[in-house]
Amino acid sequence: MPFIETPSATLFVTEAGPADRPAILFSNSLGTTHRMWDAVVEELAPDFRCIRYDTRGHGASRRKSRAAFEIADLAEDAIAILDNLGLERVYFAGLSLGGMTGQALAARHPRRLNALTLMATTAHMPLAQAWLDRAALVRRESTGAILAATLQRWFTPGYLEANPPAIGVISRDFATNDAEGYAACCEAIARMDLRALLPDISVQTLVVAGQQDPATPVSMSEFLCDQIPNARLVVLDPAAHLLAVEQPAASARLIADQIARSVKG
Repeated sequence: MPFIETPSATLFVTEAGPADRPAILFSNSLGTTHRMWDAVVEELAPDFRCIRYDTRGHGASRRKSRAAFEIADLAEDAIAILDNLGLERVYFAGLSLGGMTGQALAARHPRRLNALTLMATTAHMPLAQAWLDRAALVRRESTGAILAATLQRWFTPGYLEANPPAIGVISRDFATNDAEGYAACCEAIARMDLRALLPDISVQTLVVAGQQDPATPVSMSEFLCDQIPNARLVVLDPAAHLLAVEQPAASARLIADQIARSVKG
């Protein structure tokens, strides 16, 4: 397995597609792994170098200490991957926690990105205590304790009923995630406030929301578009939170279109 070492994490990285094609770095949501992008990458890999990784504390990626970290640290993980692969600039697509990472990355390292796609995400989560309570629950009882409620937020009822194989993959990845890593990410989200950084994002940005998303509703995406220069919004319907799983073909088309728009300037 390909692993990249940083001072604070061991990151699992996987690639698909031609090495000489434009590179896209994909960042997963809280509680998933790189596999949440499987169907999107299947669509894009013929034309792009698709690079995925497990966020620290998820999947095969491991933290080297139990010290608290911030969203900015997750952005530095992404930079470590680019540096290790010798990539000066990439396209970036992040969903939920991955989109939070993308915002910090674009604000802190604007010269490393060609274009940005932020999916089902936000710059700030209200009710910080709820995230701290979730972290405490997972530490006590594991991620399996919140699986059922999480699936209800992640997918529309119709998708849940019609796609048991896909739900099974997502559920297994969620239930086997490291409880401490998940909890630490919850605490980072509780402390997160990226709103002041949004006007500093200079790269062309696409914001994608799910019409039925209760976790990061459309209003949060509208705020991102209002605050980020050169941002535009697309709302997928039907879709809840895990857009890349529920609407992979549409998600892939939007990412490819965002790349094409950035090339045209």
